[in-house]
Amino acid sequence: MEAVLYIGHGTRVPQGVAEALDFIDRGKEGVEAPIQESCFLELVEPDILEGIKRCVDRGATCISVVPILLLTAMHAKKDIPDELKKAQNLYPHIEFKYGRPFGIHKKITNALLDRVKEKGEPGYEDMVLLVGRGSSDPEVKRDLTSIAEDLQSLHPFKEVAISFMYGAKPKLREALLTAQESGAKRVFIVPYLLFSGLVMYEIEEELEKLPDSEQEFILCESLGYHPSIAEVLQERANELLDSKTAFEMV
Repeated sequence: MEAVLYIGHGTRVPQGVAEALDFIDRGKEGVEAPIQESCFLELVEPDILEGIKRCVDRGATCISVVPILLLTAMHAKKDIPDELKKAQNLYPHIEFKYGRPFGIHKKITNALLDRVKEKGEPGYEDMVLLVGRGSSDPEVKRDLTSIAEDLQSLHPFKEVAISFMYGAKPKLREALLTAQESGAKRVFIVPYLLFSGLVMYEIEEELEKLPDSEQEFILCESLGYHPSIAEVLQERANELLDSKTAFEMV
């Protein structure tokens, strides 16, 4: 019997957990699998092995594992696969299939533009600053740079720049100072995040530290409640269900 296991990142912020579970529930509506369960990579129960156990207890013989991650980094490349290797040893009779993070996707880029426009129609003198969680994995910076370029192609912003909270440069503080010097009339800060969490609070704190000026800094909403993002989740789940490729223990 087919099962889909959705793996969220996890956060200490209860609102973020509630948003993640609601997001998964909306995604499930477009996925035809008799068993669908949710779990988290860290900080929140159930963890991955418990999520797999719940699928097995419900009669799953093949489990498609969908990482709810915007970009590909160590969580997707190592942390989740390491847990799947443990599960494969615990349940050698179960077939596992492992999906890919959301990655670079036109629907996500369009959602970013919508998040900006929700705060006001941007003009030629306005810029966008995307804020990612960050990672030491260079693939994360490469992909977010590509996403910024795609967003720039959708609208004639003065500039679309990127920044990170951890693990990569430029850090948000540095990028904000650069934005102040850019001459942009308004700076739309778009958190490249799915849900509320500590990172969102930290972005708000950095903005509060900025000195008063005529330049306007506008914080936009995160991505999770945009309907297109749930569609991307459905795509990732359905492509995995249709795949014949099993998870390989390497």
